[in-house]
Amino acid sequence: MHTPYALLAASCIAVFAMPLSAQTRRASQPPAVLAAARQAVVVTTPGWDSLSGTLRRFERSSPRGSWREIGHATPIVVGRTGLAWGAGFDEAGRATDSAAPHKFEGDGRSPAGVFPLDTLFGFAPADSAKWAKLPYTQLLPGSDCVDDTTSVHYNTVVQRDAFAAPDWSSAEHMRTIGQYRIGVIVGYNAAPPVRGRGSCIFLHIWGGPNSTTAGCTALDAGELFTLATWLDRERRPVLVQLPARDYARLKKSWALP
Repeated sequence: MHTPYALLAASCIAVFAMPLSAQTRRASQPPAVLAAARQAVVVTTPGWDSLSGTLRRFERSSPRGSWREIGHATPIVVGRTGLAWGAGFDEAGRATDSAAPHKFEGDGRSPAGVFPLDTLFGFAPADSAKWAKLPYTQLLPGSDCVDDTTSVHYNTVVQRDAFAAPDWSSAEHMRTIGQYRIGVIVGYNAAPPVRGRGSCIFLHIWGGPNSTTAGCTALDAGELFTLATWLDRERRPVLVQLPARDYARLKKSWALP
């Protein structure tokens, strides 16, 4: 990251640096969720409007340890309009690139930032997913992810038939979506969600290397299964998702892999 001002006097052998603003200092600090993580799924794209990129996996033995890469790089696709700074990362966005987009419901962008990976889901019953080291939820015919910003269940996966009178008019009927045969819930805009900043963000199966999503990150089914079996709740896995240039800017200050 750059300080607000840096004046180099080459002939005078002097450097004058103004103090970082409070906003920039906060943006320079690593996200708290990253500090405890011992697994990181790193997604980078060439730019904010790019529709595809690369996923890499990293792990470390302790929160203070050095990251090491696991496996190989995997192609991914993102939202149909690219990436945008997610809720909770607006200051980072203003400090690094004031022209970068910020995510909102329905914008077709995948969120940029660092987010926990906390739950697996799929069509298979739980007793056939004993390989899972994250909590696993079977999707049923009534499994809805609510994207209605007026609902008290906004950005939550619920069982529709558990409610006599659902208060939402818009939701993803997850069991009807073949690309959700297996997936990972990204802990984005949660606890509590900011209404209108985006919902129902997952890692899921793609429709191919030329496909896009509504705001999720998608990849080959086999690669996703490998990723899902590797994720371990005890290692507090996170998704780090950024354009390559911003990843490079933040790598040192955020202690990224």
